[in-house]
Amino acid sequence: MQDLKKLGSNRTTRRSVLFLLGACMAFSTSLVGCGTQTSQPDQAASPTSTEAASQTTTGGKTIRIVRSKQLTALASLEKRGNLEKKLEPLGYKVQWLEFAAGPQQLEAINAGGLDIASTAESPPVFAQAAGSSLVYLAANSSDGRSISLVVPANSPIKSVKDLKGKKVAFQKASIGHYLLVRALEKEGLKLSDVQSVFLPPPDANVAFSQNRVDAWFIWEPFVTRNVQKKVGRVLIDGGNGLRDSNGFFTTSRAFYDNNQEAIKIFLDEFQKEQNWAKNNSKQLAELLAPVTQLDVPTLEVMHDKYDFTLVPITEQTITKQQEVADKWFSLGLIPKKVDVREQFLKPEEYAKITPQEVLAKK
Repeated sequence: MQDLKKLGSNRTTRRSVLFLLGACMAFSTSLVGCGTQTSQPDQAASPTSTEAASQTTTGGKTIRIVRSKQLTALASLEKRGNLEKKLEPLGYKVQWLEFAAGPQQLEAINAGGLDIASTAESPPVFAQAAGSSLVYLAANSSDGRSISLVVPANSPIKSVKDLKGKKVAFQKASIGHYLLVRALEKEGLKLSDVQSVFLPPPDANVAFSQNRVDAWFIWEPFVTRNVQKKVGRVLIDGGNGLRDSNGFFTTSRAFYDNNQEAIKIFLDEFQKEQNWAKNNSKQLAELLAPVTQLDVPTLEVMHDKYDFTLVPITEQTITKQQEVADKWFSLGLIPKKVDVREQFLKPEEYAKITPQEVLAKK
């Protein structure tokens, strides 16, 4: 266990710690490996979120969007270049940046190094608890089957109950973290019944392949790659009601205030791309196969785990997100109780930026 902690701590940046801790020492004993970032911007030179928003509304406008590591519609939106074409008349250029996971994205939002993040439900809660001022822009389908708890292929572990006392790897404050809590509670266990190993996906992938952890809660394409290579097997996934929450696109308050037209275009184009991806599974797989270690048939199977749609943000969405926040507070993993409603927009604001097709689902 100590060598895994050393692996994670060596990758933790000072800015990561400051962001996730906020002013609270409650996180100080549990931040292992939460700061690895694979994007290129110089964090030390990053502007504040206000400065970043100013840069996008004056000369040389750039909208910085997270690059999809799940290799789905957001990835094909980048690959096909449709968003760039739509934003060019407004004077925007698009920059796609890659991060290890959701917490690192929201660290960058807070530091002014990213404009639009795509995460699961938990990273925004941790960010808000740490004092970040972010805005929920849109909600995506839950896609529960795309997140799985994997164990080594030859592991004797046959059920979640068998995880008691075992080392389980996951990115802190991620969907894997949240689903592990839910899966354990369904079996009458607590998070404290397992040995939590906080590692970002690249480091966790190494630890898992070397049998240094007993299980790993992770998303695609890591799941399919490990199963295909016969390194791991799926114990459970987030389907069948285990995942009861949404993914979200978020931004900083300053970027939202100054770039609503560009945000609307992004969401419109993303929803169009979701529809294209849903109806053209083979073409999607062929488009993305060159950047993966997976062949086209395997990618088609992987993409079948996604619903490919935005969903409207409703009172039910906000209520569920508050339940997530309350769960983390009850576990002592965020330093204060947060009111998630503070970072959701008003219904009339969502009506201005949400695709009409999505609004019609209310």
